[in-house]
Amino acid sequence: MSFLAILCALLIEQARPLAHGNPVHAALRAWTRWSNGNFDTGRPAHGWLAWGLAVGAPALLATAAHWVLALWLGWPLAVLWNIVVLYFALGFRQFSHHFTGLRDAVEEGDEARARELLARWQQVEVAALPRSEILRHIIEYSVLAAHRHVFGVLAWYSVLAAVGLGPAGAVVYRMGEFVSRYWRYKDRIGQQPASPALQDAARSAWHAIDWLPARATAIAFAAVGSFEEAIDCWRNHAQRFPDDNDGVVLAATSGAVNVRLGGEALRSAFRPDASQGFQSAAPAGGKPAAAGTPGREPEPAHLRSIVGLVWRTVVLWMLLLALLTLARLLG
Repeated sequence: MSFLAILCALLIEQARPLAHGNPVHAALRAWTRWSNGNFDTGRPAHGWLAWGLAVGAPALLATAAHWVLALWLGWPLAVLWNIVVLYFALGFRQFSHHFTGLRDAVEEGDEARARELLARWQQVEVAALPRSEILRHIIEYSVLAAHRHVFGVLAWYSVLAAVGLGPAGAVVYRMGEFVSRYWRYKDRIGQQPASPALQDAARSAWHAIDWLPARATAIAFAAVGSFEEAIDCWRNHAQRFPDDNDGVVLAATSGAVNVRLGGEALRSAFRPDASQGFQSAAPAGGKPAAAGTPGREPEPAHLRSIVGLVWRTVVLWMLLLALLTLARLLG
């Protein structure tokens, strides 16, 4: 069932991308604001309560609907519900248009346009950066977006689908990332204060939620890229990045495609309108790494390598799920 649901959700999302400002995401943003406004008193216990409501209630609703449909109306409707949940949780097309525009500008030699598009996407100051750093920004932000929008969701959905909790896995992962970023963003611009206790709870929870998917993504990148170099870079250079989980993904990416990552490309950044959607942003609160990973300086050819790496990883995920599904049916 999980294989069919993921396959259908990916195909539908490619054919009909989720509209920006759709009512489902708008409702979840409103719920997140309500949880913050009503339960954040500045105490750690209340911070965890607000986080639990913001993330746990949608996950519980998604899981309850799954089991009601499965037990009362039949598994076909439960599969359909899983497709709907994954459609709103997955999001290739929620970030790929940014990457496509940047790649086209780079390949056309329009560096000014590439700088403008990158600054608009991630709200980073890029005017003074050399060309190699522009390419490094594009690679790192795009890889992290692919991880958070696709592979992290697939990881938790697939793991929990084995015990009938697939929708909960997808929702907890996406909401865990979203509330951590959203509360920090709202507090930063002064629209809705979020206490340090609430932000610490959201940040700690997100780190725990992303721990397993980050390493699954790193292993998958190593499997479809240059394996030995990816594993070596993961083991020896992941600590050079501001965030442990992001560092694992980016270090494996660096080794998999032989590109030097790190340095200035991980400065804290948010789009002004990031709160209007579930688009992942760069990690916040960390200092840029002092030195990057080994590898070649970023070149336009590396952008094509990243596209190939991401799609090969998607194919690997689908093959593994298909084999597991087949083994379960035959067993």
